[in-house]
Order: sequence, then C-alpha cells, then structure tokens
Amino acid sequence: MTIKVHYGPGFGRAAAGAAPLAARVSFGGAGHAAPHAPVRAADSTALQTLAGEAMGTTWSVRLCNPQFAPLAPVRAAIEDALALVVRQMSSWEPDSEVSRFNRAPAGSWHTLSPEFFLVLQAARQWAAASGGAFDVGVGALVSRWGFGPRPDPHADHSAPAAMPLVPELAALRPPGAGLVLRDDAMQALQPGGLQLDLSGIAKGYSVDLVVQALQAQGWTDFLAEVGGELRASGTRPGGQPWRVAVAGEAADPARALPLKDMAIATSGDHWHAFEHGGRRYSHTIDPRTGEPVAHALASVTVLHPECMHADALATVLTVLGPVEGLAFATGQGVAALLCERADQGARWTATPAWRERFPEFQ
Repeated sequence: MTIKVHYGPGFGRAAAGAAPLAARVSFGGAGHAAPHAPVRAADSTALQTLAGEAMGTTWSVRLCNPQFAPLAPVRAAIEDALALVVRQMSSWEPDSEVSRFNRAPAGSWHTLSPEFFLVLQAARQWAAASGGAFDVGVGALVSRWGFGPRPDPHADHSAPAAMPLVPELAALRPPGAGLVLRDDAMQALQPGGLQLDLSGIAKGYSVDLVVQALQAQGWTDFLAEVGGELRASGTRPGGQPWRVAVAGEAADPARALPLKDMAIATSGDHWHAFEHGGRRYSHTIDPRTGEPVAHALASVTVLHPECMHADALATVLTVLGPVEGLAFATGQGVAALLCERADQGARWTATPAWRERFPEFQ
C-alpha cells in the first residue's frame, strides 16, 4: 500500500503549532503527489531520509548517501532555504516581505529580494500566457472566501458567515494594472489595494531552493519534497529512478510514477474546500471571476524541470478546467495529467507531452 499524506493547509504558516505529522497521514487518496512510500527491501542503507515541518506543512528529503556523510549540515541547508521563503513570501507572517508590500501605500515602488522577484517574474509570465487564469494578486479574494491566513490553519474549511456577492467580488479582484515590475531594478509597484498571495507558486519555488542548497553541498542523488510538491535529482541506490505516487480523485487508487531530474506538482481540491448550497467550493480562485473554480477536475499533475513552474502551471490548468486546461497545456507543450470526476469514477486525460514521456501511465 502506498502512503499518501494530507499536507497541512496554508502556504507559509510557521511550523509552530502545526498538527503532528502522524495526525495528517491517511491511507486514502489525497490528491497530491506524495513520496512517502515505505523504503523497499531492495534499497540499501545508503538511502537516508530527513523530514520536518515548515511553512505550515511537512518536508522530506530522501538522500542517497553511500559515504554516510553527516546529515546535520544537510538539514541546516534545507531549513535555511525554507526559512528564506517564509521570510520573503509568506502572507501568514505579518513581517514578511510580501506582507509589508501588501500594506504599502498606493503608488509606492519596492525593491525586492532576488528570490521574491524571481517568483514574481515567473508569476507574470504565466499570467500573460494564460490570459489571466493565473494571478498572484488574488490575496483579497482568497481571504474573503476563507482560504487565507486564519487562527487555526488545520481546522476544516467552512463557508464564510456571509457568502460574497458579485459586486463585492468585482471590487476585490486584482487591480486592472495587475503586477507591474521593473526588471532592471528588481522593483514591484503597489498600485493601491494589490494583495499578493503566492501560494500557487512559492511552495514549488521552495522545492527548487532546497534542491539548489543540496547541490551546492555536492549532493547529486535525492528526492526533495515540500507539501506534496517534488523534484528528483539523479537516481535512487542501484541506479533506478525515484518513484512517487500520483493520486487523483479520492476514491481512485494512486499510481506510481518514475521521476528523474524533473519536478512534479499537483493541484487538487480534495482537502481545501467546503460545501454550501449543494456546491463544492475549492480553494483555487479564478482571478477572472473572483469565485472558486466550479468544474469537475479533481486534480491536475504537471511535470517540469523546475518545481516553481510546475506549481504555477498546475494552478493555471486547475483554473482553466478540463477542456480549456487540456488545450492550453497541449499548446504549451506541457506534460500534464488531468483527473476529472465522472459518474463512472475518475477519468484521466494526459497531454501529448505526458503520453510521450510516460506511455505506460495513461
């Protein structure tokens, strides 16, 4: 049986106060790619695992360490990388860079840290390519729907006391100017009222930052994961690719996927959603309407060399839905697997790029 993990809600929440890891482990479909399968008997003792909590979720690194080098420097590098992302990009932290930007006065320009600015550049890229289906300026909408920072990040989501109406949603949508950047100066404009929420991209970037930190120490063979987003480097002991579990709809069994020198990210609504008036409201907000997405997609899994882009693309395809999302991914050459709820159970659809890479995984 493959273990799938319920990763904690709310990107960027400080680890303090997080529920114990064991309380968040289930043996049902989680709608996330999850690396937490039991170590195979064939694996040597050179395969070692580090794990912890950060950003309101869990992280793990499975490391091929044939020389049994000390792991304390590895853990320190991982924790430093994750702390940097929280310090710069967590809307759950009132003194983070993004929180200070969100409170800034209208018309002010802000010089940002290189990592923060890199993430905003990627966000701008996918916002333009998707026609606004991806927009990090949805922070006010995320909060209004009850998916933003809250006292107990592990409590089940419930409908807001008063459901928002169309005029209110229109007022909370990202300002018309959108995200305005000065690339040469690494500056961003606060036009007034722009509330950035980086939960659809920064977690993936945190995986890339962990990978960079490990590679800087000379590690070549490992599997890094933060909150269900993964990136594989090299191979596991014996030269075989790393294997991760991709789950779709809750009742659908997970599927094992080989992964080598690539990242994988999944967007799904299995955990972060509530029901009201007979409708299921997902945490994924369509910036174009101001409302949670309303279609039959249960999960979207995307493969990309960088986890930051895989994370953003998974969000883009989730917003676009099963038809537009498949067309967008196909046109962009994105390797993606879409899982749609149907009367007969889960229906999986793969893009040509996915089928080419994984002909056995359709």
